[in-house]
Amino acid sequence: MVAGFDNESLLTSGGLTIAGTRYIYLSGSDRIIRAKLGKVGVHCMKTQQAVVISLYEEPIQPQQAASVVEKLGDYLITCGY
Repeated sequence: MVAGFDNESLLTSGGLTIAGTRYIYLSGSDRIIRAKLGKVGVHCMKTQQAVVISLYEEPIQPQQAASVVEKLGDYLITCGY
């Protein structure tokens, strides 16, 4: 997964695997990865020393999960993580 933050082609060709489950890569950047499998969404954010991973289902909306993950990630970055 961590290599996918730097090389998006790894995710577009092979998807994102978390705990043995492969998710379809949707979009991302050098700090964010978004993926989905059925009704389960994934939002990940890389900090300096950690990766925050969120798996969510309805009724949680993608933008809600993104907001929580990115706020936590930004907080960890300000703390040096």
